[in-house]
Amino acid sequence: MGQQADNLVSPQVQADRHVTFRIRAPKASEVTLTGDWMPQREVQKLSKDENGVWSVTVGPLAAGTAIYSFTVDGVAMADLVNPKMKLRARGSASLVNVPGDGTELWAARDVPHGNVELNWIPSKALNGETREVRVYTPPSYDKDAAKTYPILYLFHGSNDTAAGWTDVGHAHYILDNLIAQSKAVPMIVVMPFGHAVPFGGPQQNNTKVFEQYLLEDVLPVIEKQYRVTPGRENRAIAGLSMGGGQAVQIGLSHLNLFSALGVFSGAVPGDFSTRFKSLLEDPAGTNAKLKLIWIGCGKQDSLFSRSQQMADTLEAHKINHVFAPSEGLHNYANWRLYLCEMVPLLFRDGK
Repeated sequence: MGQQADNLVSPQVQADRHVTFRIRAPKASEVTLTGDWMPQREVQKLSKDENGVWSVTVGPLAAGTAIYSFTVDGVAMADLVNPKMKLRARGSASLVNVPGDGTELWAARDVPHGNVELNWIPSKALNGETREVRVYTPPSYDKDAAKTYPILYLFHGSNDTAAGWTDVGHAHYILDNLIAQSKAVPMIVVMPFGHAVPFGGPQQNNTKVFEQYLLEDVLPVIEKQYRVTPGRENRAIAGLSMGGGQAVQIGLSHLNLFSALGVFSGAVPGDFSTRFKSLLEDPAGTNAKLKLIWIGCGKQDSLFSRSQQMADTLEAHKINHVFAPSEGLHNYANWRLYLCEMVPLLFRDGK
C-alpha cells in the first residue's frame, strides 16, 4: 500500500497575488525558498510550526507562471505536494500560476486555439540521438490544406528544455490571442531542445553543435513535414538567454536563411563587434536583408549590459533595430512580454 496522502496545501495563491509556500520537514534545521522573481542567489527563509511544517508568504507576485524550489538542509528539491513540475536539463523545480485579470496575452482565453505537437527527430549531428522538438501550428492550420505559413524558430535558455516556452512562457496562448486579435500573422513556431552537448559538462561548443543540429536535422525535417512558406523572408529566429545568444550567432551567420532576429535577455557573444564586422560595416546591405532585429532585457538582469552593448553597436553603425529595455529580472515574466511585443512585428510587408 502507498503512503497516506499529505493534505498540505502548497502553493496557496491569494486574491491579492501573495503566495504561501509550505513543505513538511519536521527533522530539517533550515528551509529556504528560491523563486525566479528573486535576484540571483537571493533566498527567502521559511519558518517551522509545531507540526513540522515550514512556510513563508511572499508577494505580491506578477501575474503569470513562476518557477520556484525549496532547499532543505542544503538539498534543493521541488515542492513535494505540487504536481505542476518544471523539468530542466538537470534537476527539477515547481511551477505556480498567479492569475491576473484574464486580459494577459499569455492567459488561456476563449479564442480559437492552435496545436502544439511533439516531434521526435533523429539527429545525424548528435550521433543518431532522437530528440523532442515542439511545434505550434496556428488555429487555421488544419482548415486549408493548401495554405502555407511563415515560421519562427524559438529557443529556450540554459538548463531548460524544449517544453520551456509552452510550460512557462505560454507561447502557444500568446500566439492564439495575438492571432485572434489580428495583431499577428498566423505562423508556425518551432521549439527545439537547445543543449546539443550534455548540460553540466563543458558548454563552449554547445552553440556550434546546436547550429549544426538545427540547420542539418531540425529545419529540413520540420519544413518538409509542415506547410512552410518558402524563402528567407518567411523565416525568423529568436531566443531567450542562452537561446538569445544562439539566435544571434546562427541568425546573423545565415542571413540566407533568416530575415528577422529576436534577442530576449540574450547571452550576446562578447566578440559581437568583430564576429559580425562585415555586417556592421555594410548598413545598407544589412538593413536590406533584416526586416527586424528586436532586443529586450530587464535592467536588473545580469545580462543587461550585453543587450545594451549590442544595441549601442547597432546604433553606431546605423543598423535598424528595436531596443526595448524594461524593468525586471532574468525570468519568464519578462520573456512573455517580449514575445508579445515582437511577434506582431514579424512577417509584415512594411518595415
